[in-house]
Amino acid sequence: QVQLVESGGGLVQPGGSLRLSCVASGIIFSIGAMGWYRQAPGKERELVATIVSGGSTNYADSVKGRFTISRDNAKNTVYLQMNNLKPEDTAIYYCKTEAIRHLTGYTNAAWGQGTQVTVSS
Repeated sequence: QVQLVESGGGLVQPGGSLRLSCVASGIIFSIGAMGWYRQAPGKERELVATIVSGGSTNYADSVKGRFTISRDNAKNTVYLQMNNLKPEDTAIYYCKTEAIRHLTGYTNAAWGQGTQVTVSS
């Protein structure tokens, strides 16, 4: 069984910064891609950024140059550093991991519970 626990959300003023963290708990042997998605009120969930086990990254155009995704494989943790935040970044941010090999087997994909990010003055 794998569980994802996110932290780091909150209220920030435009132009501010936040750092999100997501830890995959359990006895885990390997994780494939890790990523962040977000869902704003009335909108569909969208990809923000992903990072594969080798370190290659992919970003939505709307966050390029402002957000940085990274991971610590030893800690089964993925991070999202968000700088120069804008009101349109307001959303619930979800962590997702794929291709997880763990003690009790294999999980194709797992989602976190979400963390709220609000950008407002």
